[in-house]
Amino acid sequence: MTSDQFKAIFPRASNPSEWVSQLNRLLPQYGINTEKRISAFLAQCGHESAGYTALKENLNYSAQALNAVFPKYFKNAGRDANLYARKPEKIANVVYANRMGNGNEQSGDGWKFRGRGLIQLTGRTNYQRFANYINNQDIVQNPDLVCSYEYAILSAIWYWNLMGLNTYADKSDIKTMTKLINGGYNGLDERVRLFNKILKVI
Repeated sequence: MTSDQFKAIFPRASNPSEWVSQLNRLLPQYGINTEKRISAFLAQCGHESAGYTALKENLNYSAQALNAVFPKYFKNAGRDANLYARKPEKIANVVYANRMGNGNEQSGDGWKFRGRGLIQLTGRTNYQRFANYINNQDIVQNPDLVCSYEYAILSAIWYWNLMGLNTYADKSDIKTMTKLINGGYNGLDERVRLFNKILKVI
């Protein structure tokens, strides 16, 4: 794929030439090396990252949204969402505490290891597993590295291969792939549309 093609499909992406340079370099190294696999990867990552624009989780929720999206940690737990509204760091430290390898709310791990990358890498355990995968322990010490072009792609590749998504890409099974990435079928129609569009282009 060229940068012009990438920009035509993902017009909001900044610096398309850098995205394309890194994608063309990295994908073949990790077995994402056929038209269907590349198209599926670009489509899924494109949807997950709002067109290659969002590389860091947005936790800027209102009190109403906190009770609706995270009822387990607010409304149902008797925690006053108003004290956390529009405070992303406090929110992350509550909703991600004591799970995914993170420490308690006071540890700050929830914020430090919040979602980053093209397919939101989340939780200390997953950051550590990704660091081991690419043999770079700096990822755990400096999680913001996952917001760089290279590591945003590599973290998505790690998850892609962990979940065996090439198998579904080979069968054009975007629905199963979406469930494994998203946990549901959010944006399925858009993912299918992107897959078909990219496949036609490349």
